Amino acid sequence: MTGQKSTIAITGVTGKLGGTVATGLQDLVPQLRLLVRDAGRVPRLEGDVAVMEYGDAEASRKALTGVDVLFMVSAGENPDRVHQHQVFVEAAAAAGVGHIVYTSFLAAAPDATFTLARDHWYTEQHIRESGMAWTFLRDSFYLDFFPGMVDEHGVMRGPAGNGRVGAVARQDVARSAVAVLRDPSPHAERTYDMTGPEALSLTDMARIIGEAQGREVTYREETVEEAYASRAHYGAPAWQVDAWVSTYTAIASGELDVVSDSVRALTGRSAMSMADLLGQG
Repeated sequence: MTGQKSTIAITGVTGKLGGTVATGLQDLVPQLRLLVRDAGRVPRLEGDVAVMEYGDAEASRKALTGVDVLFMVSAGENPDRVHQHQVFVEAAAAAGVGHIVYTSFLAAAPDATFTLARDHWYTEQHIRESGMAWTFLRDSFYLDFFPGMVDEHGVMRGPAGNGRVGAVARQDVARSAVAVLRDPSPHAERTYDMTGPEALSLTDMARIIGEAQGREVTYREETVEEAYASRAHYGAPAWQVDAWVSTYTAIASGELDVVSDSVRALTGRSAMSMADLLGQG
């Protein structure tokens, strides 16, 4: 931080992104507050621990009292997520938080093809209206996610067509967040599109994953109807299946065919490619 002793609070520290950010800040900031839902799951990190949940206004306000800067990892996917976010943002403002850094989603909009990106847009709007300074890291899909889309037969299936996505490594988002949190003032009222160094189709993804794993991996196009039918056996609620299928249709739409230099601009290092992530770069 630039000469001040600011307290930075990190949500999601038991998850991969929040935990990596908290780890990256260990020796860089004077005071860190780790926000968790379950005190029994606190990672082995230096910092004060506060227990809260996004939808609990009183616990959130108490946990955030004395915090100057807040890193807000979006809540887990659920149909009430926007309301939970709004309660938490209002609690942060009431507690006197000065600056909130929020992990949003690329192309967030009220009519975004990826249904969960709509949640992020409404959350952004609430933060903008809160009176706090803000910074939005609009993450593309994580590169880390795509290898898990390959089934036991070496096939990725979905209605993505020939669309491309500039997917970003979770590690690069974490490094970028650390850079912003070390000195947030220059990043106030800034939105960063967080992407990898290239936009890839799922055919490209399958080829790179196959090369890294030493086997044949292919992408097989589905229609939207086929995608819903092939996922019906999971018995998931409709909103969740919509999110799964719209992961692919968002790629097909071209909305995620974006490559930015935000990772390099924030960290001074190039963003990782899929080949880099899989150890082939």
